[in-house]
Amino acid sequence: MESGQVVEFIDSQKIFCAVVMEIKSLRLRLLTENNREVKMSAERLSHRSRARLEPSAPRDKLAASLKEIAQRRKELSRAVDIPGLWSVLQEEQQWIDLATMTALCFPDHPDGDHESAVIRAFFNDRLYFKFAPDRFFPHAADKVEQIARQREKEVRHARLVEQGSQWLHRVFKGQETQAPGERDEIVSILVSYALHEKESPHWELARTMLTKAGAGSPSALFGFLVKIGEWQPDENLDLLRHDIRAELPAPVTSHAASLVQNPPPFAAGRRDLRDLPLMTIDGPATLDFDDALSLVPHGENFVLGIHIADVGHFVAKGDPVDQEAMGRASSIYMPDQRISMLPAALALGACSLKAGEDRPAVSTLVRVTPHGRILDFEIVPSLIRVSRQLTYQDVDEMATHDATVQALITIARGYRNSRLDNGALHIELPEINVWLDNKGQPVFQRIDREGPSHLLVSEMMILANGLAARHLSERGLPAIFRSQAEPRERLYSRDQGTLFQNCMQRKQINRFLLSGTPEPHSGLGLPAYVTSTSPIRKYTDLVTQRQIRSTLGLETPYSQEEMAFIIAALEEPIALVGRIQYSRQRYWLLKYLEGRIGKKEEAVVLFRRREGYAILIPEYMLECNLSGADHVTLKAEDLVQVTIQHVHARNDVINVYLG
Repeated sequence: MESGQVVEFIDSQKIFCAVVMEIKSLRLRLLTENNREVKMSAERLSHRSRARLEPSAPRDKLAASLKEIAQRRKELSRAVDIPGLWSVLQEEQQWIDLATMTALCFPDHPDGDHESAVIRAFFNDRLYFKFAPDRFFPHAADKVEQIARQREKEVRHARLVEQGSQWLHRVFKGQETQAPGERDEIVSILVSYALHEKESPHWELARTMLTKAGAGSPSALFGFLVKIGEWQPDENLDLLRHDIRAELPAPVTSHAASLVQNPPPFAAGRRDLRDLPLMTIDGPATLDFDDALSLVPHGENFVLGIHIADVGHFVAKGDPVDQEAMGRASSIYMPDQRISMLPAALALGACSLKAGEDRPAVSTLVRVTPHGRILDFEIVPSLIRVSRQLTYQDVDEMATHDATVQALITIARGYRNSRLDNGALHIELPEINVWLDNKGQPVFQRIDREGPSHLLVSEMMILANGLAARHLSERGLPAIFRSQAEPRERLYSRDQGTLFQNCMQRKQINRFLLSGTPEPHSGLGLPAYVTSTSPIRKYTDLVTQRQIRSTLGLETPYSQEEMAFIIAALEEPIALVGRIQYSRQRYWLLKYLEGRIGKKEEAVVLFRRREGYAILIPEYMLECNLSGADHVTLKAEDLVQVTIQHVHARNDVINVYLG
């Protein structure tokens, strides 16, 4: 190594030509072709040629000479046929040194310029050979294909980033813009990131697009996707995240249609109860009626009938409808949408207990005193026909003059008292109902769950489910039993709690557990409990109904192992359905409250937090944080007046201030 020697080095993925100006203990001071001085170790050089320049010459002249050399070497590099060399050398699978490769490329008296040209050619194209400045290794054919695919992917990604970032930027700026040629792929990438963020397989690509477009966070993508028409302003992102679709697969709907057209024949022994005066009691928008009630005098007592649609008569274990239902676990009810577990032909048709239509059912017939004491019961397969399709409002109005409704309410209250005597924990909180009107605007209603109709239906279903659990337990059959441990603390006795106490009591209860064997349910005051009254809507209820059917000789029961498998398989989807329903209910409630900003509401203080207070706005049964109370001392159960200051449903934000 000496002063004036022409050398090359690699920096920032580029090859630079330079001349050695000074050497100090293998540290070099170089002048580059760009007329810049740099210092580096001699080990960093990628090529040293025998060509020399006079280091004492003016810098501008040296830089110009270096540029000429670099240009000449670039032009020579274009003559290097790398694919041709690879086709000859790839079978040898060994390193080829620089001198040998240069001789192969330039057989007629090669010099330093030719060596540099070879280095430049192989540096710029590493598809066929592994690169080192002084040697080259031919890749195997499959490695070449792999690198080629990766390069194509990188080029495509670069193109998508460029198109996507420009499109994002223009839309964010409110400019009229035509979608890029690769719109669908760009939208797919951005949708994936908007839904899943770092868990998206396109996370890095989408982040690069956003950064290049000058956008801050993934939340900005929601507005973009609405503006381009991909999403609606009230898009349900939970359904998209979990790929939950309202429409059922074609094989499932086709199988359901065939079941309706050619229903299975009735087994012998189904009891004809079509002469009983049956009524359904549901919300005004209900279309899938899966339970009905009857009450007839029996001496001084009554025979109470709780009749459940026999979904098991139509849907067999393991058939296409059953498999789809198990995957869904439950129907999903939201203010703006209903997603059925079963195909409409069954849920709204053959299985639904429509007035005037003959339907197969599983009927629990209970001999009961006028005040709700159970004398005995039987569960039978039946054929029924509903005569009255009632709403909750209808029943509330009938409670003053209809003898049957009055008797049912008295029985329901008596049965509740018996559960309270057995230690049931009654939590009495209003229900908030939100739905959309014909203009798509949220409508709000606060429902008293202790009204006659709601109390009646609630207690009748608990009664039927408790008896179903008893029926299966006595026969030693596994089922999806629900149990609940004692609450961490009881804040009041029986049903005497205030609104505040009921709200706080709910925070003290333990989660219910699912098990194949019966255990006590402390919240309901029952020794065993299952859910069997909503087989159209819940897969757990359909499974339990099948176990009951097996005791009636209608099918074979699930084994303990099969039941354990079903319980394990249903836990996650059941929890997901609960989260989706809660989230969507809260979203539309907040949308309703967006129209009440500035309004004053009464609130109850629940407890003090590290910063501020947690409060309940009873009108909406909505818990939130109270702001503006830093210098005020409040205690639990205090009533305060608050003002709704800011609500943003999409971001799940509500801010209320004291006064």
